Amino acid sequence: MDEVEIKNAVIESASLTTSERGLLTSYITLDYGGSGQGFGGYALYLPRSWLHHKPNLGYAGHFIFRVMEIAGVDEWKLLAGRTIRAKSSWSKVHAIGHIIKDDWFNPSIDFAEKKQP
Repeated sequence: MDEVEIKNAVIESASLTTSERGLLTSYITLDYGGSGQGFGGYALYLPRSWLHHKPNLGYAGHFIFRVMEIAGVDEWKLLAGRTIRAKSSWSKVHAIGHIIKDDWFNPSIDFAEKKQP
């Protein structure tokens, strides 16, 4: 079974890119102290050339804002070195959380809510 644990993590790096598949994605790399894991990879924006292009989904802004809010920074470039919590299993980081506050960001839940009218 892929059990979910809560772990402290340090953000090693953060990226915003269109290079992997031609769509906007973001990753943060987490260091658990001896092991690590990536968080992100959601399609934050699909270019006009994509079949499912919708310009006003709001995923990119929501993802970027919540990652910064959880890490307690006001600039993306300040994410590296910040300590957060992660709800993760062996195969996936399900959510990230503020290191002190009970504030969690789970993109799967948040983005499912955005799809509802």
